[in-house]
Amino acid sequence: MRCMIFAAGMGTRLRPLTDRMPKALVPVSGHPLLEIAAARLRRAGATELVVNVHHFADQITAYLAEHDLGLPIRVSDESAELLDTGGGLRHALPLFSRSAGDEPILIHNVDILSNADLPALHAQHTAGDGALLLVSERETSRYLLFDDAMRLVGWTNTATGEVRSPYTDLRPEGLRHYAFSGIHSFSPRLYPFMESFPPRFSIIDFYLSICDRIPIRACLQPGLRLLDVGKQDTLTRAEEFLRATGGC
Repeated sequence: MRCMIFAAGMGTRLRPLTDRMPKALVPVSGHPLLEIAAARLRRAGATELVVNVHHFADQITAYLAEHDLGLPIRVSDESAELLDTGGGLRHALPLFSRSAGDEPILIHNVDILSNADLPALHAQHTAGDGALLLVSERETSRYLLFDDAMRLVGWTNTATGEVRSPYTDLRPEGLRHYAFSGIHSFSPRLYPFMESFPPRFSIIDFYLSICDRIPIRACLQPGLRLLDVGKQDTLTRAEEFLRATGGC
């Protein structure tokens, strides 16, 4: 299974910690977030891993050179320009082995802790789907919108009423509202659709731009627990969460 960890972010919500280290190396229970995510993916069946870097990139590359995380790892270097999730994925795709063909790539944000069944997510990604997004029913103001077939049709901000969709006059009422987890399975056959995008773009914006042409579906796993370790206050909860979910 081919996997990628998004680890290039600035980690601004974790300042002042990230004034001296990248978010990927912030420790939880003595283990950097990068190690925790890589261990989860390895246990899920990862055979190769790409990690993108930007903020304090040298610290991450040095860490990877000094620590054996149990699987082959390549670094996608964004030191010159932070490319966001979509641009970062497009930049990283040539680093994956070609022998797997169109086998989906499992993508995991470095700051997400969960009890997600990652092998099940990977297995559920059918050949007809462009991407499979792990979602949850947590309360937020920003939701992805799916129809009854769990196919992505739009996005909404319930606080502002903003709606984005390739479908004209889409109305959120009656649609399924789910929050994105930061974990998804991506088909490399979507690569040609990325060619018209600028160097820096969001993967969610990309999915929204093509969802009327290529199926982008939701995966809702029963009993899913998630913690976004993106703020100082979540760090205090992360150790307990990690113990409860059988983490690193």
